[in-house]
Amino acid sequence: MVRELVPDAFWQRVAPLLPPPRPKKKLGRPRADDRAALEAIVFVLRSGIPWEMLPRKQFGLSGMTAWRRLEEWTEAGVWEKLQHQLLDELGLRGRVDLSRASIDSSSVRASKRGPFTGPNPTDRAKAGSKHHLLVEAHGLPLTQSLTAANVHDTHELFPLVDSIPPVRMPSGQRCFRPRKVHGDKAYASKKNRRGLRKRGIAPRIARPGVESKERLGRHRWVAERTLAWKNQLRRLRVRDERRDDVHFGFLVLGCCVMLFRSLYPHI
Repeated sequence: MVRELVPDAFWQRVAPLLPPPRPKKKLGRPRADDRAALEAIVFVLRSGIPWEMLPRKQFGLSGMTAWRRLEEWTEAGVWEKLQHQLLDELGLRGRVDLSRASIDSSSVRASKRGPFTGPNPTDRAKAGSKHHLLVEAHGLPLTQSLTAANVHDTHELFPLVDSIPPVRMPSGQRCFRPRKVHGDKAYASKKNRRGLRKRGIAPRIARPGVESKERLGRHRWVAERTLAWKNQLRRLRVRDERRDDVHFGFLVLGCCVMLFRSLYPHI
């Protein structure tokens, strides 16, 4: 069964967050429908198709129009607001578990380079970027960031932890601090452990030469699974955007798609 690109339930959450249309500087064609533009954006996100190859007859707008709409909505912070809203809905249903969180990253090639790209140490020093994700106990993405591929994972631990949005729980209270944070050996340092404890978070970071292979990944595997879900969205397998803000907008929208699927798994 093929999933609908923008189900009614998804559109009902996005529509109130969209900024008012920018005033037109001159006469021309009527503004393309916002829902059609969102469908085109999600289609590019899922298929990885170049903007210029977007089937205009199917969506009623060109790839350039869809790109401009993505740029406009990313600038307005639509995707971050949508992510917070979806996390609140899941939290009220008791589906967000902050008893523990896990952090991990994955590198993607950036053929067009641009800001937040650098030599990828895992891809023969070719230009690349890195997606960093912090997920809750079940793997739902809480927050994300974008860096150059040669930025070490340890530098993104605190920015991600401090950017976790306050999630409304079934009690009505908001929670934004996980009790534990799990990370692999890339995050192992006294500074990281000390910083987590100061935030009231128990560090569960693998220690080089100490942790056995049997214990590795017992809780962190959910972060790797979420990164695998992200890579099912083909536009996030490779960075095709020169502009970092547009690519990051795709990353946040991809996390929103994962949250929505968790909220409505049968749609």
